[in-house]
Amino acid sequence: MSETLDPVDDLEAGDTCHPLFRAAPSSVEFGKLRKRLIRQTREALDDFAMVRPGDRWLVCLSGGKDSYALLAMLLDLKWRGLLPVDLLACNLDQAQPGFPADVLPSFLDGVGVPYRIERQDTYSVVVSKVPTGRTYCALCSRLRRGHLYRVAREEGCQAVVLGHHREDILETFFMNFFHGGKLAAMPPKLVNDEGDLFVLRPLAYCAEDDIARFSNAMAFPIIPCDLCGSQEGLQRNLVKAMLAEWEKKAPGRKDVMMKALTNANPSHLLDRDLFDFAGLTIRD
Repeated sequence: MSETLDPVDDLEAGDTCHPLFRAAPSSVEFGKLRKRLIRQTREALDDFAMVRPGDRWLVCLSGGKDSYALLAMLLDLKWRGLLPVDLLACNLDQAQPGFPADVLPSFLDGVGVPYRIERQDTYSVVVSKVPTGRTYCALCSRLRRGHLYRVAREEGCQAVVLGHHREDILETFFMNFFHGGKLAAMPPKLVNDEGDLFVLRPLAYCAEDDIARFSNAMAFPIIPCDLCGSQEGLQRNLVKAMLAEWEKKAPGRKDVMMKALTNANPSHLLDRDLFDFAGLTIRD
């Protein structure tokens, strides 16, 4: 991953791109958006040393805009010889009522991407275990992650790759700050508790608005999440609205906050485990 990403003037040329992009818009505006997302994805891959040549990645595809964009960026980089890993797309069908099970297989077959569909009825578990009025997200996420880790092991993968973006990271930081009593965000790279898999988030630098515009322009067959999407008033939605309002009043503030997460100063916080306040001395 040490090569410099060229401007790539042939983005719209059908024979020089991955099949997923052959029907992509040819406008200058879309070209700039696509290049920006590619550049930001590659920066995250480099900055957090995500790539080990020869590894196999399980790319988690929910059917939402973020996971489609993730797959597109990784396929684009791999097509250009800039991502020396094997990619396997995976969808966890959670048996939600009305889930259109044919959408993702049809899409992936159409663009020639290898994939695995794993059906596990986590929906029934979640709705039976979570009390009325409580949110499903925590339990749903925990069950989903466990199945994805298992599939990754079965498929010989070294990494589980997720589509979380800049806003997800910032929202998690403020959720922990306001409700968890800790300074912690969503890391672009971590090792699972068992120590046998990486969890990677290559879209860490990408803005949600850019991803939404990209996915809309690409006309991906979006599948809404009716399970958590049916719940109103989630704390995360309140944080999202707060960040959006800040960005509206002071454009660029989200970028500043992301930079702050890369620039921690332990001596100016209050965590005695991170900084030896008792060992501070003055000159006699």
